[in-house]
Amino acid sequence: MKLTRTEIDGLLLIEPDIFRDGRGYFCETYSSRRYEEALPGVLFVQDNESLSSYGVIRGLHFQKPPYAQAKLVRCVKGRVLDVAVDIRKGSPTYGRHFAVELSDENHLQLFIPKGFAHGFSVLSETALFQYKCDGHYAPQAEGGILLNDPSLGIDWKVAPEDAILSPKDLKHPLFRDFDSPFSLCTDPLG
Repeated sequence: MKLTRTEIDGLLLIEPDIFRDGRGYFCETYSSRRYEEALPGVLFVQDNESLSSYGVIRGLHFQKPPYAQAKLVRCVKGRVLDVAVDIRKGSPTYGRHFAVELSDENHLQLFIPKGFAHGFSVLSETALFQYKCDGHYAPQAEGGILLNDPSLGIDWKVAPEDAILSPKDLKHPLFRDFDSPFSLCTDPLG
């Protein structure tokens, strides 16, 4: 697999090795040995999956400490625009976001460490999205930032009239009103 560091410290783009032949393709989407070497100290304990239709935008979510989660995300079927926003106080990229298209064609994965808000928009008719987490879900630790906050400058690649948003996601605060529970640490993985 190929690891690519992004312009935001800690975010890693992962391209698995794809073996194609006349029958189709084969790829290893996860191996504890390989991922533990690439992401030392990260142990995934929970897998999640969502199915969404075109125009759905989910986010921007995170879990507050001590229940914070690192995530490894991928799109199994269809296409999504995946977005991670740096919410680590003291980070030189605080408030900046990274966006990448994940799809069943490019097989890319994005590793999102603790200290980031995460979301995605569905660009295909439907999308099957999977992610691994290094912590269990804790409803009392849910946090979020308003996904369409203009100050973040995120182009979700979905026209506003086509966007399908949950009422819960529309109640998150603007970034300027948000008090992040995260601080930049020396280890970008945790």
